Amino acid sequence: MWRQIKGNALGVKFKRQLIILSYIADFACLEKSLVIEVDGGYHFTDEQMVQDAYRTEELEKTGFKVLRFRNEDVIRNIEQVLNTIQEYIK
Repeated sequence: MWRQIKGNALGVKFKRQLIILSYIADFACLEKSLVIEVDGGYHFTDEQMVQDAYRTEELEKTGFKVLRFRNEDVIRNIEQVLNTIQEYIK
């Protein structure tokens, strides 16, 4: 994923592993107040889903939009993932 969005590949600059509040965002675009999270299998346990929802809520309270993608989607359908990101950036 990083290879696809680093630099200005999508017209905006992304940072990787950025600390926001007490969280480490997988990827963030400060210019667009966008956080991208890529979730592996453990994110789909009941406990982790509750924690992720809380994290998303906290980040959104500070003005960020959080987009979440499953690892499988990034691996198997990167074009759709990038299209979704680009739609938000517009």
